[in-house]
Amino acid sequence: MQQTTPVIALDKLTRRYGKLDAVNGLSLTVQPGRCYGFFGRNGAGKTTTIKCLLNLLRPTSGAARVFGLDPRRDEVAIKSRLSYVPDTVAFYPWMTVRDTLNYRASFRKHWNKDIEIDLLDRFKLNQDQKASDLSKGQRTQLALIAAVCPEPELLVLDEPTSGLDPIVRREFIETVIGAYQSAGGGARTVFVSTHLISEFEGLIDEFTIIDEGRELLTMPADAARDRFKRIRARFTEPPVDLALPGALDVRRNGRDLEFLANGNSNELLEIVRARRPEQSRCEGLSLEEIFVASKALTGGKV
Repeated sequence: MQQTTPVIALDKLTRRYGKLDAVNGLSLTVQPGRCYGFFGRNGAGKTTTIKCLLNLLRPTSGAARVFGLDPRRDEVAIKSRLSYVPDTVAFYPWMTVRDTLNYRASFRKHWNKDIEIDLLDRFKLNQDQKASDLSKGQRTQLALIAAVCPEPELLVLDEPTSGLDPIVRREFIETVIGAYQSAGGGARTVFVSTHLISEFEGLIDEFTIIDEGRELLTMPADAARDRFKRIRARFTEPPVDLALPGALDVRRNGRDLEFLANGNSNELLEIVRARRPEQSRCEGLSLEEIFVASKALTGGKV
């Protein structure tokens, strides 16, 4: 029977620090088997939200559920089914890489030794090296190995590839995370907060963009690419009195025209082409471009 309980469910989650609402009435739902992107600028409330999910912080109000359970009451049950890689990782400095992995494995009912061996080789980590001597990138690599080897139901990643060089980063995202999820028969879920949206582009199924602790936009990735378009055109002369109802972020530069469309690209393209431009084109936005333009696309409403 297919699992129907959401892996993550937030209902009007709020976390306040004094007079500051780091997270303000945030609601979202992550279904099993999805790779869910959680996007926002620095200080938008992403890490605070994740810490509320893991009972590292208590919400001021609202509710958070993981696997249908309350993180405050069922912390052990929840954490036995997930792995978490924070934006800043730390290990016991006196432990070696080997000691650290053995220590992490001791808390798990399952540990895939083949994955461990493969990732240690990919990352070229010296198992005898102490954690205190690892670089920031190497500590991230070690944290990722420890997160993936238990093959958890949920992988929570907060800036997971920070400090990795571009080649290792891309290989890890495409090969390791992709393989982790596909090997689970549709039951494994990834919840990733990242600034490197372009590198997760091919994995993200759905996403939420937050701004100042509030939801700005939530959509399936494919639907977003279909809905949001950029239209460019060049005319023989600067277009005068060209009305573009519903166009967003309109930019005119002499004979060149560029703007964004939110679900009305066909109508706007017809208006542009009626003026017989020298050239015109309509192209879908990547998830990173949608993120960068999110305030314009949503009218800046949060």
